[in-house]
Amino acid sequence: MSQKLSEMDLSTQADIVFAEVVSMIDTARQQAYQAVNTSLIALYWEVGAYISAKLVAAEWGAGVVEQLARYLAVRQPGLRGFTRSNLFRMRQFYETYRDNSIVAPLVRQLSWTHNFIIMGQSKRAEEREFYLRMAAQEKWSKRELERQFRAALFERTIVEPAKVSMALRRAQPAALDVFKDNYLVEFLDLAKAHDEADLHRGLIAHLKDFLLELGRDFCFVGSEFPMQVGGRDFTLDLLFFHRALNCLIAVELKVTRFEPEYLGKLSFYLEALDRDHRKPHENPAIGVLLCASKDNEVVEYSLSRTLSPAVIADYHTQLPDKQLLQAKLREFYALDAGKEQQ
Repeated sequence: MSQKLSEMDLSTQADIVFAEVVSMIDTARQQAYQAVNTSLIALYWEVGAYISAKLVAAEWGAGVVEQLARYLAVRQPGLRGFTRSNLFRMRQFYETYRDNSIVAPLVRQLSWTHNFIIMGQSKRAEEREFYLRMAAQEKWSKRELERQFRAALFERTIVEPAKVSMALRRAQPAALDVFKDNYLVEFLDLAKAHDEADLHRGLIAHLKDFLLELGRDFCFVGSEFPMQVGGRDFTLDLLFFHRALNCLIAVELKVTRFEPEYLGKLSFYLEALDRDHRKPHENPAIGVLLCASKDNEVVEYSLSRTLSPAVIADYHTQLPDKQLLQAKLREFYALDAGKEQQ
């Protein structure tokens, strides 16, 4: 038994001593993968540009592209990705982004599969740029990228901007790009009638999925985080840290509609975090009230006078009606175009 314990101790010590070397290897692997991917995307771009030029000049027809695919299959039997359909996708890829000097560098940060999904499922140039930026920033997997399309993240972000207090806007303007108006927790598979304990347990059990929904820079600190004030004990539902904002994020869960009095308790928790738990180099804590539903006018009134850096959002247990959101988005763009013409 003692020998096994000793071996375990040595293994643990080795993990600590050699951690830096392992980190170097992982970094090198990632850089090598990124270099290969960048070269591949650059190749697809060049081939797409070549095919586009030939077709535009009427030097080639669609049949020539098919001949090229067959020729490459014979001459380069181990070569993958140069089928007729993929060659036309390369042409589409080039023609989609060639005139956008801002977006073009982003495509090289993503895999061909990611780029193909974004090209195929985006309906507007703004939507393509949004998902390119988010996929690169959040390091989404193919599965997560497809989920965000099903979740209509672009439409929700445009039509339903985050509800944040003026105090937060002034103190941390970047927070407007971090928080959402609503969060999807369909992965919890909650019953229609659930309580706060069910929601809390579900989020902890599916913490990885919840962190993906929150965003890449969120780090989990604790659940039912204990705080003592004036000889009394209090418990915060969830506590996170955000690396980019450099602050603690307090999350309070409510399975009911938002009520103005909830802000008072959240403000109390933020004060306790700032006084007793915030480190000298950190920014003041931010509070998030995650409710089952909310009345936007009540939210606006509540946030207008609060001095706390707060966010009021709701959670959805099912994917949104994407068609409804797209209709709202069309209405939004129509109103925006009308304002520009005035």
